Amino acid sequence: MKIRTALATAMVTAALLTASGCAVTRGQETAGAYVDDITLTTRIKSRFYENKEVAGSSISVETLNGTVLLSGFAKSTNESSTAEKIAREVPGVTSVRNEIAVRP
Repeated sequence: MKIRTALATAMVTAALLTASGCAVTRGQETAGAYVDDITLTTRIKSRFYENKEVAGSSISVETLNGTVLLSGFAKSTNESSTAEKIAREVPGVTSVRNEIAVRP
């Protein structure tokens, strides 16, 4: 039983070290910056799902060093603008690139 616990701990540790190493390969300075970007992305996506004017499942959100990229499809320019406005209002977002395509 102790061997399983030790093996599981080793696997989780390896996974965490590997995941934090990805932050550096994405061009970010620290693992903390990577975590901050994930937090921003999560906050934006959750606000999309809370808002009835935005189809959260149709819009992708990517964040790199506080810069947010919105992509995907919207049913109207109003939905695209609302998504951009929501993203800009999240604390920690430095800029937003709106590349949402409007598809009626």
